[in-house]
Amino acid sequence: MNRLDMKAGCKLTLGFVTLALLSSPSWAQDDASSLAKQLSNPIASLVSVPFQANFDRNIGPGDRGDRFTLNVQPVIPFSLNEDWNLISRTILPVVDQSDIFPGAGSQSGIGDTVQSLFFSPVQPTSNGWIWGAGPVFLLPTASDDLLGTDQWGLGPTAVALKQSGAWTNGGLVNHIWSVAGDNDRPDINQSFIQPFFSYNTPTATTLTFTADSTYNWDTKDWTVPVGVFVSQVFKAGNQIMQIGAGPRYYVESPDNGPEGWGARVNLVFLFPK
Repeated sequence: MNRLDMKAGCKLTLGFVTLALLSSPSWAQDDASSLAKQLSNPIASLVSVPFQANFDRNIGPGDRGDRFTLNVQPVIPFSLNEDWNLISRTILPVVDQSDIFPGAGSQSGIGDTVQSLFFSPVQPTSNGWIWGAGPVFLLPTASDDLLGTDQWGLGPTAVALKQSGAWTNGGLVNHIWSVAGDNDRPDINQSFIQPFFSYNTPTATTLTFTADSTYNWDTKDWTVPVGVFVSQVFKAGNQIMQIGAGPRYYVESPDNGPEGWGARVNLVFLFPK
């Protein structure tokens, strides 16, 4: 897919976002609102397939580079027994970037995959906390050396949140270390910290604030984009979906990292039981 096709796709998606946000679900309002609240929980027992499009700019030497990343993020829960669930969360990035590295030109293709597995109690704690923990894996699936790390990674991940009324507040963390890979490429020693705060309205509209923060322990660098997003659950034919969008701003980034404003568009296909 070339950059003109991606820009046209972004404009079309934004048109759908506007249409969804200006309209109310045509089906049961309570069902839509319940699904919106479940989507605010990263480890809800709900099969979903999000497509998350991120656009970042001012990357690389002279702040000339830009990057478009489409994250395909299927979430699949498995019931282990009456007390425990296993939730699989996969992030497969499809990337188009240019002028990120000096003299490298443009690259398009698949990046490295992050696979997380959360073991989570079926019922919240007595204090109302929902939590899950397990392993996270980095898989070197990149189709181009400049789109990935050439490293296999492993580490722990955990999420905890509390849903009270219309609010969902919590955080997701993981840490990945290199365990194998190309010796000529830098090792991975990186933490991811994602606080999130969501407000769900009775009309299945959700307002979310999040910060997808990453810390590189080897270079001592933070990458911190903060974002505010508005999304809407709706039904198209028989397919239930959520669509949303919003701006992101990099409050901190390493040298040659993204700077300033970016944007995110999110389209989620839902498959409730």
